[in-house]
Amino acid sequence: MALTVAIIGRPNVGKSTLFNRLAGRRLALVDDLPGVTRDWREAEARLAGLRFRILDTAGLEDAAEGTLTARMQAQTERALVEADVALFLIDARAGVTPLDRHFAQWLRRRATPVILVANKAEGRAGEAGVLEAFALGLGAPVALSAEHGEGLDALYEALAPFAERVAAADLAAPAAAAPRPLQLAVVGRPNVGKSSLVNRLIGEERLLTGPEAGITRDAITIEWRWHDRAIELIDTAGLRRRAKVEEKLEQLSTGDALRAIRFAEIVVLVLDGTQKLERQDLTIARMVAEEGRALVLAVNKWDLVENKRAALERLREGLARSLPQLAGIGCVTLSALNGTGVAKLMPAVFAAEAAWNRRIPTPRLNRFLAEAGRRHPPPLVAGRPLRLRYMTQVNIRPPSFALFASKPGELPESYRRYLVNSLREAFDLPGVPIRMMLRKGANPYAARE
Repeated sequence: MALTVAIIGRPNVGKSTLFNRLAGRRLALVDDLPGVTRDWREAEARLAGLRFRILDTAGLEDAAEGTLTARMQAQTERALVEADVALFLIDARAGVTPLDRHFAQWLRRRATPVILVANKAEGRAGEAGVLEAFALGLGAPVALSAEHGEGLDALYEALAPFAERVAAADLAAPAAAAPRPLQLAVVGRPNVGKSSLVNRLIGEERLLTGPEAGITRDAITIEWRWHDRAIELIDTAGLRRRAKVEEKLEQLSTGDALRAIRFAEIVVLVLDGTQKLERQDLTIARMVAEEGRALVLAVNKWDLVENKRAALERLREGLARSLPQLAGIGCVTLSALNGTGVAKLMPAVFAAEAAWNRRIPTPRLNRFLAEAGRRHPPPLVAGRPLRLRYMTQVNIRPPSFALFASKPGELPESYRRYLVNSLREAFDLPGVPIRMMLRKGANPYAARE
């Protein structure tokens, strides 16, 4: 087991900045607005030769019971339990605040060891704050600047003993290299139940949920296993229409969600079963198809739908009309709140993954092409038949094909769609984007004089 380090502290002391610095890339959203981080997120971190798992958490604040802030603090407490050691950050420029003292006293009652970190200590402006930090009773503070990368050598020296202790406790032989986990992103409009669905899948309240729209801001990656298959489950912020996104923080959250789609392999688009199919739902689905990712629809809140048969029929008609490029897409009706139908989701995900990775032998493709041409011959061009010479698969993830023809530029788009739909039906490729590239076939007489 690798050393697990949680970064905690009041809002706006630089926790996410330090998280990004240790992770070596910008993973957590950073903004001057307090309370940007809500769910705790994790990443693999490296500091010189030290490798460990880092947890970024929401800012610690006093909050009334039942509020969103109280739920955020509960998530931070769970991250603290997960950690082998906590980095308690204060703002050296602001000095020690009453909130810092309150939570320092709270941390002293916890079992998790604590390293006190005085962040923003670059220059002389933070010297007084570093000296004040000794009064918190958590030992000598580590003075650093997460933004400028100063003082990380002192942080390394503070973390090294904990890493050695964890390594000494883990005496088991190294396990064989595990297969690469499946990248599975959960996307959708705000308040359709994405985080509730993720919590239901993993069997714990890992993510903040509630009636408030837009609770999730970062794209949160959770390591999970389903029937011994490693999965990186990515919960994302709700995607609204671009015209409605005005605030900087929502723009950052949207960008984070779009990056999650680009790096995912399979995408679960969560729909609200109590509402009609929205234009934004279709926009997200088209975006996933354009990125070449396999897509599965999860129709949530199905327990609240009265006429289920009519609702499902309307949904399928809308999908067939608006998303013909994803014909046969997997559609699972479920309720994240009570768990009904959730067990059907992961089999649908792996069926989509199998289709997304399917490779078809060239002889079978060319037999298919000949049969498709016999059923529906390509149109004439200037009174002469357009010849489809042969087809081969050039890639998977998504399935991509090269079609060689005598005059590829003259092949109508309608005939290309006919071939794609026939491919989907003949080789069991439901719901995955199919790419077909037209190429000019070689003229066998071109080399003759």
